[in-house]
Amino acid sequence: MTGSDIPSSFRLAYVPGVTPTKWVRVWHERLPHTSLELVQATAAEAPGLLAGGGADAGLVRLPVDRDVLSAIPLYTETTVVVIPKDHVATAAEEVSLAELSDEIVLHPLDDLLDWETLPGRPAVERPATTADAIELVAAGVGVLLVPQSLARLHHRKDLTYRPVPDAPESRVALSWPEAEVTPDLVEEFIGIVRGRTVNSTRGRAATPPRPAKDKAKDKAKDKAKRGGAGGGSGARQKPAAGRKPQAGGRSGGQSGKRGKPRGR
Repeated sequence: MTGSDIPSSFRLAYVPGVTPTKWVRVWHERLPHTSLELVQATAAEAPGLLAGGGADAGLVRLPVDRDVLSAIPLYTETTVVVIPKDHVATAAEEVSLAELSDEIVLHPLDDLLDWETLPGRPAVERPATTADAIELVAAGVGVLLVPQSLARLHHRKDLTYRPVPDAPESRVALSWPEAEVTPDLVEEFIGIVRGRTVNSTRGRAATPPRPAKDKAKDKAKDKAKRGGAGGGSGARQKPAAGRKPQAGGRSGGQSGKRGKPRGR
């Protein structure tokens, strides 16, 4: 894809907790004439946004419907429990689910973790959002389990968090609408998040092969520099067969040494 075929912009959706900054920076370095537009969406909204053409690709949370969207898993997040800073659990480096059995564990409607059984004791009502649940934790109503990036996103001075190794985890993926041929700009972004170099054979940025005539010209120039065949300046001539090279370089077969003067 070259010239006028290149779309003028690329729309990238991303969900809360995901930070696309480093990949966006590389995009601007590699494709300075193709703008990248960031589209923020909730984890629940993102798949529908992609399927409906609201973005070309997205950094989303799995699972997604693989019949509708393609996806490449990027990383898995640690799950943490958000607690008040004066909570007894702050004395430990990490917390197990069993240690939360006596806690009221808040379960917001936008929860991102796939629970078989929620630990602890349930709250009277489910908060509408993670942000609402954070407020309840600060008020001392209960604790909250979330991916670590969301704990950082909703950071408060009166709250902290600890890893919960045996809790379900959230996976982040790059996703785009399913198609027979992946669009070139999506391939470009795939290459960026996977760390491909600018000259990778995948994607539009790969360096095209040089025409044969250009290669021939370069070969001829290189030959001339090295004093190739044709008697160019600086080239050494092979001595004729059966003859030794001249020591002094004089014509007529002289050796260049002066003979002894004859006696008078």
